[in-house]
Amino acid sequence: MSRYGKWIEEAGLPAFQYDADHTVDEAAEWNTRGDGRTRRHQHGFGNRRIQAFADNDGTVVLWDELDAMRWLTAPTPNGSGISRIRCDERSWSTLFVERPPAGPHVRTFGPTWFRVATDDGRVAVERTVLCPEGEQPWVLVRVRLTAVGEPTRLQHVEEWALRPRHQNLFAQRDDLGRAAAEAIAYEVEATGATATAREQRAETVPTVVLAGDDMEPTTVPLVIGRPLDVRLEALGTAGVAAGDGAAHPTLTVTSDVELSAGSPVTLWFRFGIDDGTSLDDPEALFDASLKALRERLPEAEADTAPQAAREIPWHIATLTGGACVDGVIGDHALDQASAYSYVSGFNGASRDPFQHALPLVYTEPDLALSVLRNTCSWAYPDGFLPWGLDGEKRVRRGKDLWHLGQLEYASDLHLWAFWLAAEYAAATGDLAAFAAPLPFHPATKAEPVPFIENLRRQFRHFVDEIGLGEHGHVRLLGCDWADSHVGDIAAQGVDRATLFEKGESLLNSAMAAWVLPVFAGLCDRLGEGAMAAEARELGAHLRGAVAVEWNGRWIPRALCGDARFGEDSLFLEVQPWAILSGAVEGDRARDLLREIDERLRHGSPLGARQQWPVPTEPSRAGFPGECLSGGIWFSLNATLTWAAAHVDRQFGWDEWRRMTLANHEEHYPEIWEGTLSGPDAYNSPEARIPGRTWAVVGLGIQSFPVNNLHSHAQPVISYLRMLGVEPGTAGELRVASDPTASFRSRSFEVRRDGSGRLEASGPVVVRTPSQTVEGGPGTLTWSK
Repeated sequence: MSRYGKWIEEAGLPAFQYDADHTVDEAAEWNTRGDGRTRRHQHGFGNRRIQAFADNDGTVVLWDELDAMRWLTAPTPNGSGISRIRCDERSWSTLFVERPPAGPHVRTFGPTWFRVATDDGRVAVERTVLCPEGEQPWVLVRVRLTAVGEPTRLQHVEEWALRPRHQNLFAQRDDLGRAAAEAIAYEVEATGATATAREQRAETVPTVVLAGDDMEPTTVPLVIGRPLDVRLEALGTAGVAAGDGAAHPTLTVTSDVELSAGSPVTLWFRFGIDDGTSLDDPEALFDASLKALRERLPEAEADTAPQAAREIPWHIATLTGGACVDGVIGDHALDQASAYSYVSGFNGASRDPFQHALPLVYTEPDLALSVLRNTCSWAYPDGFLPWGLDGEKRVRRGKDLWHLGQLEYASDLHLWAFWLAAEYAAATGDLAAFAAPLPFHPATKAEPVPFIENLRRQFRHFVDEIGLGEHGHVRLLGCDWADSHVGDIAAQGVDRATLFEKGESLLNSAMAAWVLPVFAGLCDRLGEGAMAAEARELGAHLRGAVAVEWNGRWIPRALCGDARFGEDSLFLEVQPWAILSGAVEGDRARDLLREIDERLRHGSPLGARQQWPVPTEPSRAGFPGECLSGGIWFSLNATLTWAAAHVDRQFGWDEWRRMTLANHEEHYPEIWEGTLSGPDAYNSPEARIPGRTWAVVGLGIQSFPVNNLHSHAQPVISYLRMLGVEPGTAGELRVASDPTASFRSRSFEVRRDGSGRLEASGPVVVRTPSQTVEGGPGTLTWSK
C-alpha cells in the first residue's frame, strides 16, 4: 500500500522493497521541523552492539552507544557506505543520484540488513550491508558483481565518508569545547596494507536549530569529537587509499575485478569499530547470521489481525536491533532512540527501557533481564531513580542537569521497574537473578548490592519520599508519565510550587493499584514478606481511592488541593489502568470504553487520541493534535488494548490493528514514518500534519521520526495481552489464549487451542482458565 514500495518475504523473513524514484516524487519530501526539508527515508537495524541506518539514497551510516551516544559516520546529504564502479571510463555507484540512467535501482530493507541492487546493462551490482547476530561492533558488507552480458573488467571502490559526531544535548559548556578539539584517528586495513589519516578538529562548537512551523527557533549545542577509532577492512582485496574530503576523510578500498559471463565475483568488507577480531570466512558468518535470525524471531498468526504474521517478527528484530552493550554501567541499554538519541543526545526517561524490555521477556528473556538490570543500575543508593542520562551516560541530581520542567522529580519511574521485574520472574522463574549483585552508576561510587536490595530501596523511595497526597493518591511532584502536564496544570491557575507540593496523579494511583499487587507476588516468592504485605496493602488502598473518583463518565487526570484536572476533559492515560486495577469494573468499565470509543477513537484511524476534546490552541504540551495535546501514543494505546481484552475483545483487536504498520500505510501511504518504523506518537486528524509526529520548542521528534522503540515494543506486548498473557498477583503467569490467534518464540508459545509451552530457567506457575501447571527449570507444557 505504500507509495514507495511493497513488503516481500525473503529467506523466510519479512523485508520491504523500495523501488520508487523519490527524487521526482514531490510527496516524498517532508519537513523535519528542525533541519529543513528532505526526501531521505531511512530505517535503522542492528545487533546487540551497533546500529546501522540505511536510506532510499542507498547509503548507510553507523551509530554506537557503548560509552557515549555517537555517530561513527553521521547522516548528511553526501551519503556514505557505497559501491563505486569504474568501467571503460564510465563511473557510477549504488548512490541513487549516481545510479546508471537506464537500469533498475531497488533498495531492500531487511530485519538486520540493507541491500541495493542495480546494473547498467553490462554489470550488475548487489550490495548488502548486514549487522551480524551477536555483539560485533561492525557491519559486514557483501558485494556481488555479475557480468550481464560479455566478460568485463572493472574497478570496484568501497567508499565510506567519515563524519563522526557525538550527540549530547545536556553537556556542560566546558565539555563542549574540549570534546570538539580532540583528535580523531582513522585506520584502513586491507591484506596487510595500512593507511592512517588524522584530523585535528577546530575549537568550535557546532549547533543545530530546532523549530516548528509556528515556534521560535531554539539553538542547541551538539558535541563533535572524542577519540574515535574506526577501521575499514577489506577481505581478499587490494589497493588502499585514504582521501581527504571537504571536512572529513573518505576511506576507500579499490579492487580490480575481472568478470566472466555468468560467474559472479563476491567482495567482502567490514566497517565499524576495531574490536581486534579476525574474520577468515565472512560467507559463513553471513549465512549463520541469517539462520540464527530466523530461529530467533517469533512467529504470530491472527485471523482478526493478519498483519501480525509479518509485523511481530519485524518489530522484535527492530526492537532488539536498538540494544547496545553498556560499557559504562554494564549490561545492555535499550533507550527510546529516534530524535531523543540521534538528534538531541540523551536517554530518557528511565520508564522507557523498562517498557521496551517487556515483550523481550517472551522472546529473548536474557536481554530483558539485561535491560532491567542496566536501568535499575541508574538508581542511587537511597533508591532515587533518575529521569534520564545525558549523551555521555552521566546522571546527576538537583538542578545540575534535569531541572528543565522538574523532570528529575518524576513520580512514576519506580512503578515501571517493579512491573518489569515481576513480569520477568513470572515468565522465566529466574528467581536467582534477584540475588545476583547489581552495581550502581559509577558516579555514585557505591558498592554493588543484591538486585532485590536495589528494588527494596526503590520501593522505600516510592513509598516514603514520593508518597501520597492529601486525597490519598500518589503525589505528582515534577511529572508523571506525561512529562508536560505540569505546565498545563500550572496554566489552569495552580503555580508550580503548589503543584509540586500538593499535586496528585490519578494516573500513578491507578497504575500503582495494578503494579504493586503484582510486585507483591514477586516479593513473596523471594521471601520478602514484609515488603509484599506493604505493597499489597498500598495497592488495595489506591484501587479504592481511584474508584471513588469516578465522575459518572471517567476518572479525572490529577488533583491539586481543590483543583481537579480532567473533570470535563477525557484523558486516556489513566483510564486503562483504572480498568486493569479493578477500580473501574463491570458496567462502568463497559461505559468507559464506550466513552473512549466515541470521543478518543472516533475519526482517528491510527488509534485513540490522548485527550478529548483536542485543544484548539498551542500549549506547553504541543500544537493541537500533537504530542500531549491530543496525539496518538503507542504507550497509551497498548494499555488500552490490554484493558479492552478484559472487557470487549472486539474493541481490543480493533485498537491493535490501528497500531499496525499496515494500517498506517493504508491511511497515509505517502508518509514514510509508519511504513517500517515510527515515532512514539502520531499526530491525530486534528493536527496540521496528521499521520506524522510532533515537535515542541527544544525537541522535535519529527526531526528523526523513525526507530522510536515504542513503535516496536508496544504492538508486541499488547498482542500478547490479547492472548491473555500477563503476570498475576501471586507471582504466577496467566495465559488465557485466543481461538483466533497464536504466538511462538524459542522460549514461549501459546496455541489457538489454549495449549502452550514455556522454557523456564527456574520454578514457574502457569495459570490458564482450566488448569494450573507448575514446573521448571526446563520445558513446561500445558494442554487446552
